[in-house]
Amino acid sequence: MKFGEHLREALIKNYAFYYISYDDLKHQLKKALKDNDDKWTNDLEEDFLAELEKELDKVYSFTKVKNTEVHRRIKDSEKYVYEVVAAIDDPNPDERPDERIFEDLEEELSDIIADVHDLAKFTRLNYTGFQKILKKHDKTTKFSLRPIFSVRLSAKPFYKDNYDNLIVKLSKLYDLVRTRGNPVRGDSAAGGSQQNFVRQTTKYWVHPDNITELKLIVLKHLPVLVFNADKEFDVEDSAITSIYYDNKDMDLYYGRLRKDEGAEAIRLRWYGGMKTDQIFVERKTHREDWTGEKSVKARFALKEKKVNQFMTGEFTAQQAFEKARKDGKKSVQEIDNLESLAKEVQYRVIKDKMRPVMRSFYNRTAFQLPGDARVRISLDTELSMVREDNFDGHDRTNGNWRRMDIGVDFPFSQLSESDICRFPYAVLEVKLQTQLGQEPPQWIRDLVQSHIVEAVPKFSKFIHGGATLLPDYVDLLPFWLPQMDVDIRKPKIQEGFGIKRDKHLHKSSSSGGEMDEEELLDNTDYSGYGGVHFSNDINPLEDDLDEQTPLLLPNNYSSRQSNNPVKTFLYHMYGKFLYYFNDDRSFTVKPGTNFNLNETYKNKLPKGKKICIPIRIEPKVYFAAERTFLSWLSIGMLLGFTGSALLNYGNRSALTAAIGFFITSLTTLIYAIYIYVWRTIQIRGKKAVEYADSFGPNMICFFIAASTFATFTFKYFDL
Repeated sequence: MKFGEHLREALIKNYAFYYISYDDLKHQLKKALKDNDDKWTNDLEEDFLAELEKELDKVYSFTKVKNTEVHRRIKDSEKYVYEVVAAIDDPNPDERPDERIFEDLEEELSDIIADVHDLAKFTRLNYTGFQKILKKHDKTTKFSLRPIFSVRLSAKPFYKDNYDNLIVKLSKLYDLVRTRGNPVRGDSAAGGSQQNFVRQTTKYWVHPDNITELKLIVLKHLPVLVFNADKEFDVEDSAITSIYYDNKDMDLYYGRLRKDEGAEAIRLRWYGGMKTDQIFVERKTHREDWTGEKSVKARFALKEKKVNQFMTGEFTAQQAFEKARKDGKKSVQEIDNLESLAKEVQYRVIKDKMRPVMRSFYNRTAFQLPGDARVRISLDTELSMVREDNFDGHDRTNGNWRRMDIGVDFPFSQLSESDICRFPYAVLEVKLQTQLGQEPPQWIRDLVQSHIVEAVPKFSKFIHGGATLLPDYVDLLPFWLPQMDVDIRKPKIQEGFGIKRDKHLHKSSSSGGEMDEEELLDNTDYSGYGGVHFSNDINPLEDDLDEQTPLLLPNNYSSRQSNNPVKTFLYHMYGKFLYYFNDDRSFTVKPGTNFNLNETYKNKLPKGKKICIPIRIEPKVYFAAERTFLSWLSIGMLLGFTGSALLNYGNRSALTAAIGFFITSLTTLIYAIYIYVWRTIQIRGKKAVEYADSFGPNMICFFIAASTFATFTFKYFDL
């Protein structure tokens, strides 16, 4: 979509006069060039720069005024909400607030939330508008204005306002009002105590244009999780940094990418700034479902000053938990488990000569009821991956367990571009613990099916960082990497979904104008992803592409049900037919599986690189391959016996049929052995290939038909 058209459709009517006059600036460029025979002079440059300055002053001043207004409204609402909540326990019943007061407060806070949403949307659109017109100017005039005007933008940074502080305050106030002064209490760091629950985790990408809107949508259902409610919110409070360990062969990277059974990730994580003294050593272990175990993340804490010694073995696991044993605050069993974990991590790091290879940094906003882990939503923004390795001869950590030339100062402008990958989207993670057969809350279903998110099953920060920062050391890439240049923005599908006010829904009738190719939004494709659809074409909560559903599925027609009894009967009959006559019944491939990703994206893949698709294949598939092989052997032997019977007991014309049946039998046996060996190799390698056999059964039928036809032919001529 062209940006001029996008701006006119997306702008808020009440703010219409304060947006950048994109069409007027574009018209000024074209008219000036046309009047001067396509020659751009210094005088024209000064005039255009003056107009840009006016537009910047207009946008900046309006943003400043609206920011002040929103802060004032929140402050006034905060005071009133606490007065109302305090009056709940008033001994005089007449002084206690009634339901109408809470409803009015909820409406007022919803209006403020809509203001924050509109302001965030306003700043994003205007910033994009300035970038677009500068790009168009530089391209058409050959004058370089962008570097100069970037300095002026930085002097009036209307687009750098951070709304996280407002969101935390609004979340607390809205939760107080929604619960009528009785918010859920509990340990923010604790999980739920529910038993026999099924945990579902799905990951999504969120475009920067939609980040603030998503936060505001979620806070109306779940409060922002704050670990220390008495402390004023600070930007560093949301920072999370992890240092991932691996060796030069990238063994942990490959294991996590292929989803090998028992694949591990070892990382050191801390929360907040670089002065944090507590470092968590974590190990994530992937388990296949057929093992009966669940993938786990286990961790223990170390003091920062002891990390280097621990990773080299000078500080042992036993020493690390010596103080904990003396204090007696934890049970002996718990300390033994943690000490065992520490020994295993330390041994693996030393044995495989692992070192820091990559850092991930992001600011996390988590939404959850304190002490209740049934629904947890986290949004990671400003995600960056940074090299920490020494594989190219440059030791970035200088022998330390982490590099010290950066902290939490995003966007880390002091680093060279080869050392950092700034991820273009936010990462949303939805974790649900619902009873078997229970549906997730409707608002979550609406959210994950909306235009705001794009589902990316099993996205990994570690894998993405390894693939982008260390391309010389890996030759397998994650399936999402070739499509990073495709914009994930989509048109709104659900009209009633999102933050909105009826009075702001009308589109402004801005002046039209001619549009050209330079106005196109960069890499925008509102039709969604092509090729591999990540999962917006299905319900991500019901179908995780590589975790919940194996690639090779058993046939399920026999178990299908329908409201129409005739259709149900036909399903069952067709299922029986496939069971008895289709030798590939155990190799039904998951619908929509694309086996040719490397071919599809060959123009986007660097030379020598391949896409790795993690595939879950259950052990019973091996037995299914063996059963299929035995079935083919039975058919081959039966054909051989038929040929022997015709040869021994038939007349002269039966000799031809006997030879035909012998050839068919021999071909069947050889082909069955070849297919069995090929399938076994592919299954062991978890290869994404077409396992179904459309050639073999047709081949047998052809040979049998040919043999039988030859028999009748010779019999006819003998007569």
